[in-house]
Amino acid sequence: MNNGRSAAFVVAVGLVAVVLLGYALYPVLALSVTGPPTDYERTTVTAYDGGDGGDGGGRLGSVDVRIADDRVKRYAGLSYTDSLGEDEGMWFVHDGTDSRTFVMRGMSFGIDIVFVSANGTVTAIHHAEEPPEGVDGESLSYSGEGKYVLELPYEWTTDHGVTVGDCLDAAGYDTTCTS
Repeated sequence: MNNGRSAAFVVAVGLVAVVLLGYALYPVLALSVTGPPTDYERTTVTAYDGGDGGDGGGRLGSVDVRIADDRVKRYAGLSYTDSLGEDEGMWFVHDGTDSRTFVMRGMSFGIDIVFVSANGTVTAIHHAEEPPEGVDGESLSYSGEGKYVLELPYEWTTDHGVTVGDCLDAAGYDTTCTS
């Protein structure tokens, strides 16, 4: 009887391990089977000075963004993109606020990586240069805290005066920095 329970326990642990491994590898497997995502929804993200949602600090700039709101789109990110236009980017949507790390996987150009709280306040900005020739972008990581992450053309935040504490208001999201 004891051996039967031990065997059942080992089988159960093995099944849990297989399920967890499948969950972790799902984005990679999905991309290898279906290719990069092409059906992105879009929105506009507008930056305001001072995190006030535009109630006095002034508008700093706007970008048209693709929305990455599922695991496959977030994993693919901009990896399959050759370049970004002057005022375009990608808006990563997560279920909640957490510490996050983004990498330059498959990138052939530099970007700004902006971490954003649930209400739209900028919490961190990284200027991620194009990975040097022969360097795996997976090894170039940038961390911050947020529910959202905005990726923009390299130095966009500098050119538009966006700093930590400013507000990013994404159309269709509760990101006016007032809550």
